[in-house]
Amino acid sequence: MFRRIFPALLAALLTLSACGDGTGDAQGGADGLAVADAWVKATDMNMSAAFAVLSNSGDEDVEIVGVTTDLTDRAEIHETADGAMRPVESVTIPAGESLRLEPGGDHLMLMDLTDPIEPGQEVELTLELGDGSTFDITATAKDFAGGAEDYEGGKGH
Repeated sequence: MFRRIFPALLAALLTLSACGDGTGDAQGGADGLAVADAWVKATDMNMSAAFAVLSNSGDEDVEIVGVTTDLTDRAEIHETADGAMRPVESVTIPAGESLRLEPGGDHLMLMDLTDPIEPGQEVELTLELGDGSTFDITATAKDFAGGAEDYEGGKGH
């Protein structure tokens, strides 16, 4: 029986470990926040973006008002609307719901990068929440050519 269960448990563990590492403060808006599928677009250019699925299991809406990372001093929350990417002041994850940060939609924009982001690199991001708490995410860099996005030179911003 162990021989049948062990491979399933191992597969489940590997799947969960690939979902990203989201941890938050023990109090505040991060209480019900969780992250899955966190990743960053690998690049040798000066712009990239981070994506994830953020879930809020709490009783209160969670507002994300900023993002920081050691990769740059210029990281912003962006939306894509009417074919253009633009910064927004915040995004809200309603209580009991999820927010998908994805190519062609809401995302975390990383600008003025001084070093390349290599495939497989672990990137640390900190979400700043509206109540003053923070939520840390570890995202894995991967190659991605989809989404019809052009980060070079600020086009579409």
